[in-house]
Amino acid sequence: MTTAVAPPVGLGRLWTLPGVYAPQADTHLLARALHAEGLTADMDVLDVCTGSGALALLAARSGARVLAVDISLRAVMTARMNAARAGHRVRVLRGDLTGPVAAQRFDLVMSNPPYVPAPGARRSRSHGPEVAWDAGLCGRRALDRICDHAPGLLRPKGVLLLVHSGLCGVEETRDRLTANGLRCTVTTRAAVPFGPVMTRRLPWLRAQGLIGAGEDTEELVVVRAERS
Repeated sequence: MTTAVAPPVGLGRLWTLPGVYAPQADTHLLARALHAEGLTADMDVLDVCTGSGALALLAARSGARVLAVDISLRAVMTARMNAARAGHRVRVLRGDLTGPVAAQRFDLVMSNPPYVPAPGARRSRSHGPEVAWDAGLCGRRALDRICDHAPGLLRPKGVLLLVHSGLCGVEETRDRLTANGLRCTVTTRAAVPFGPVMTRRLPWLRAQGLIGAGEDTEELVVVRAERS
């Protein structure tokens, strides 16, 4: 169903270095989905593209063992600082998506990856604020890789929680996860006003046919996939 984005569940106030993605509507939506999973202290959790570490800290409050990854050095520093300030043990690694943890298995994997479509001339970077949102011409540069790698990261009955924009193709995400052997559902849909990045990019997005002339909101979705 489509719903308004309620205030985040237990995210609290966080410190962020300049250029690090601060919690926004997508973070809050994924936080609600994470809360609904009912994490326990015997679970291993992975946060891919952790940014400020907000979701990793939320998982750590349940007592779960949490590992977080981000390609941005500033994000890694921010997440480590927020974990230290909150008094939670969160291991934060620098790396490209799931690369640093490819040999490990988790009970829950969550991700708020870059998903904003970007002109083809923009190259993938490991620094600068754009690394938190630019995701290639179709917005799926990170999404597709996460969908493909998720089955190998999950234990039996393990769950993937993934948030992204409807602009990137919700059915494509569902189809890709299903093809990779996961049971997949869209648990939440929310319409939110365009943020600063989307607003700046509106002329290009409209020229690509991704957003209609009269549209002024973006749909966010949380996709839940479970391994048999």
